[in-house]
Amino acid sequence: MLKLNNIKKDYKTGNFIQNALKGVSLSFRENEFVAILGPSGSGKTTLLNIIGGLDRYTTGDLIIDGKSTKKFKDKDWDAYRNHAIGFVFQSYNLISHISVLENVEMGMTLSGVSGSERKRKALELLDKVGLKEHAHKKPNQLSGGQMQRVAIARALANDPKIILADEPTGALDSKTSVQIMELIKEISKDKLVIMVTHNKELAENYAERIIEMKDGEILNDSNPYDSKDKSGNLKITKTAMSFLTALKLSFGNIRTKKGRTILTAFASSIGIIGIALILSLSNGFNIEVENFEADSLSQSPIMITNQTMQMDEKILNEIRGENTLEKYSNDKKVFAQNDITDKIVHTNKITSDYVSYIENMDMSNVASISYVRGTNIILASKNGNNYSLVKDDSLTSNMSGNSFTMLPESPNDDEGIISKNYDVLAGNINDEAGLILFVNSRNQISASLLESLGFEASANFDDILNKEIKVIFNDDYYVKMGNSFVPQSDISKLYNSEDSISVKIMAIVRGKEDKELITSSSGIYYTKALADKVIKENENSKIVKAQKDASYNILTHQAFNDTVSKEVFLGYLGANTIPTSIYIYPKDFETKDEITNYLDEYNENKDENDVIQYTDMAEMISSLSGNIMDAITIVLVAFSSISLVVSSIMIGIITYISVLERTKEIGILRALGARKKDITRVFNAETFIIGIFSGVLGVVIAYLLTLPTNMIIENLSGLADVAKLNPVHAVILIIISLTLTIIGGAIPARMASKKNPVEALRTE
Repeated sequence: MLKLNNIKKDYKTGNFIQNALKGVSLSFRENEFVAILGPSGSGKTTLLNIIGGLDRYTTGDLIIDGKSTKKFKDKDWDAYRNHAIGFVFQSYNLISHISVLENVEMGMTLSGVSGSERKRKALELLDKVGLKEHAHKKPNQLSGGQMQRVAIARALANDPKIILADEPTGALDSKTSVQIMELIKEISKDKLVIMVTHNKELAENYAERIIEMKDGEILNDSNPYDSKDKSGNLKITKTAMSFLTALKLSFGNIRTKKGRTILTAFASSIGIIGIALILSLSNGFNIEVENFEADSLSQSPIMITNQTMQMDEKILNEIRGENTLEKYSNDKKVFAQNDITDKIVHTNKITSDYVSYIENMDMSNVASISYVRGTNIILASKNGNNYSLVKDDSLTSNMSGNSFTMLPESPNDDEGIISKNYDVLAGNINDEAGLILFVNSRNQISASLLESLGFEASANFDDILNKEIKVIFNDDYYVKMGNSFVPQSDISKLYNSEDSISVKIMAIVRGKEDKELITSSSGIYYTKALADKVIKENENSKIVKAQKDASYNILTHQAFNDTVSKEVFLGYLGANTIPTSIYIYPKDFETKDEITNYLDEYNENKDENDVIQYTDMAEMISSLSGNIMDAITIVLVAFSSISLVVSSIMIGIITYISVLERTKEIGILRALGARKKDITRVFNAETFIIGIFSGVLGVVIAYLLTLPTNMIIENLSGLADVAKLNPVHAVILIIISLTLTIIGGAIPARMASKKNPVEALRTE
């Protein structure tokens, strides 16, 4: 079964070569108890290590079941040790931080035996060596004899063909030595047992065959065996350690060094704490900025009006004459400055095509949209026997009468601009034809408007909501006199006209307390349904027909101008639905950009006169808030990242120390058949645990620190709960901690895998 052909082993130290084995040739039977005797330095332990695959021969050949090992690779030797060899060492070589049961299971774990089968077989073996009741103890809780029995049970776990015992009783008393030798002799009945010992008496009492060695050569063999080479039939399965097993081993080791592990994890987490706090503050401030931006957008729409102001740098330079003159002139002349109005005022020609273009935009980007159609809605009220037109003298108009504004509409099912910015104090807003009264923060409206509604200094909400108001149409309001039309002066006649319709103020609303830009506004708004009804009635009225045929203003008999054109005046009379202004309220700054890009696309390849310009009230806020917070965050995170690099280096040092401390464990695992990559995996698992613990610890501490941080910020600035740790950021930081920790421990883990198993086993 096992044959050594002229095995030589040389150790080279500088220019000195030591011949540990000098052409050893031996054959062993499948079942026998062989004792190898010899003084220290005779080469017996080297021979045992070569047979066990822990060390490599220099020349010769080791033949196992007729198969040569000359071409064996590392993985073949690992598998050979795991499946064919069982080691019993003088110093037991048990892994101290795992249980007795887990020590016995370890070889089977590397073989891929299932958990339940491992446990069953390990308990059977422990029962066989009389230690079943000690299965869950740690090795240091056992006596020397008991630990050697555990080592024997571990050696038998994978049912190997060969048991190699290196001075198995060297550290035991006489009585215990006898017990161990009896156990080994029992094992030799169906296995090949090769024992190295100094004790000649012990060998003679128990061994069936004694081989004596000296200076690397065989002096005597009491029962030689000459085997004939057979065709190789050795079958061994590749070993593998699962990452879960590596984690379990590393966790057990870490558990024995709790204090150091906690300090290491805390030191490693400092960078995570710093970055987490910065990201928490950045996240909180970004939320505040986004809320501020959203509030700003809700109060500062994109405005498309008949006339817009152009204030770009090119126009300003042209106005100042900077394209032709020096900033501070030395000429003895006075120059004419370009007319500012002509340069900065642009007249928009809002057409039905443009309105259709607006209506076809992606309305998912729009919070609300309002069309100011310029239609004069004439309202009349009654108070006792007194009649009056509803008007607000605080408002100015380019035309006679009173122009009210249409209520903004929300094109989506989302919260609209009204519900977002205003509180409904009384009544409710719906899609019916009606009016909405807006009051300022003190529930005030202009005295003239309140009076025209039929009230004096104040009025109850219910009285205002129950107030009947009449909508007067053109044919009642405008009376033809010759070639002219004049407003009807008899308000009672207008109010009681059969053609007028009754409406009510459906709701009283007020700007929310945190909407400072709008809480001071007041007045009457009308619904789209009411505007459509008025336009439908007025577009075929007598005054509209007359105005279409006339080239002058039929009310004032004055010529039209750029301010009040014929089209604008016809819109005022209700002749068309083309708005004079359009107010678009974006959902946020991102969708605002999409809307402005859409508006810009309309102007592509158009003449200057046909371009429709808009006023973006929120652009200044956008440019200021822009990327300032992101830039600050990046800088602070960059500084904090330095501590992460330092932590990574520190983890490398700690892992290296752990490698030094666990060198013997590395040798034990290699003796059991663990591959180099399995050893790397063990230490990667250790850094994995520390990395996870460090990351979680850092995130938890950072979260706890947000509490006093928020208290300080609130006391200083009034902003509450600014520091908010985003869960996504927390997960990313834990992953970063894990990654850097594994990187930091990679080199020491690699060093551990390259350790010579024989030298590792000798480490104390």
